[in-house]
Amino acid sequence: MKKILVLFLAISSLTVAQSFEYSESIGKFNRASSFYITANGLIYVSDSGSDEIILLDTLGNQMNTFGGYGWDENSFDDPADVFADPLSIYVADNNNHKIKRFDKNLNFISSLYRRESEFLQEQFGYPLSCATSNQGDLYFIDSENKRIMKFDIFGNFILNFGGFDAGKYQLTNPKQLAISSWNYIFVIDGSDIVIFDNFGNGTNRISIDKPVNSIRILFDHMIICNGEEVYHSYLKSIDSKFTKIDLAGFEIDQKIISGILLNNRLYILTAKKLLVFDQNN
Repeated sequence: MKKILVLFLAISSLTVAQSFEYSESIGKFNRASSFYITANGLIYVSDSGSDEIILLDTLGNQMNTFGGYGWDENSFDDPADVFADPLSIYVADNNNHKIKRFDKNLNFISSLYRRESEFLQEQFGYPLSCATSNQGDLYFIDSENKRIMKFDIFGNFILNFGGFDAGKYQLTNPKQLAISSWNYIFVIDGSDIVIFDNFGNGTNRISIDKPVNSIRILFDHMIICNGEEVYHSYLKSIDSKFTKIDLAGFEIDQKIISGILLNNRLYILTAKKLLVFDQNN
């Protein structure tokens, strides 16, 4: 845990350590809300404006589009977040109070809905963000009850945490979560980042001087964004700390929704398109 503490104390004294140069923009969206990239280069974008999930390759080719406004298994009402693991695609279908699971080609597999369950501990509504651990467990933000839910791959409830009984780790405004390779859950909570272990125990709450709206982890590269700037930390580094990414003078004229680093390429999502940057040598 000392390593995590050092990581977040360093955010108040950020330095520029990496430089990326603009390459191209790909995709065309109505009002994108999130995205994720798989190791084999498939890009999934959730578009809350069109209530769709859009599948692209890293060359920008649109391979599939799925969804549209509605309530059934083939539609969404505000897909707030999308996450991809090697087997499945998960979508936080916010206003339908569901987590929907698809295969890599966006074929529907299952839907998780517990808002009307007789068991209070597993009830959730308005899910905002979702991710799976490398153990196969599904975690997501239950924004209605301001807590994190944990289910297994078969849809069985395991636990919830971060609620009113979490003491100093109680969540008040959870926005997005990400999971590290050692299965720690990082949650943006207002102007804080709260860290939990995979048993739901709070391990750290750090107030930061630059509130962020997005947090993504891919191969232990953590990217956080605050709407205007992008920061990176490599979690396996002995001296992990956040560094501001230099975009080599490129000015982004829209709010930054999210960012992901993969194979020395930085992908930055705005509401209308996905910007691609190559790392300078």
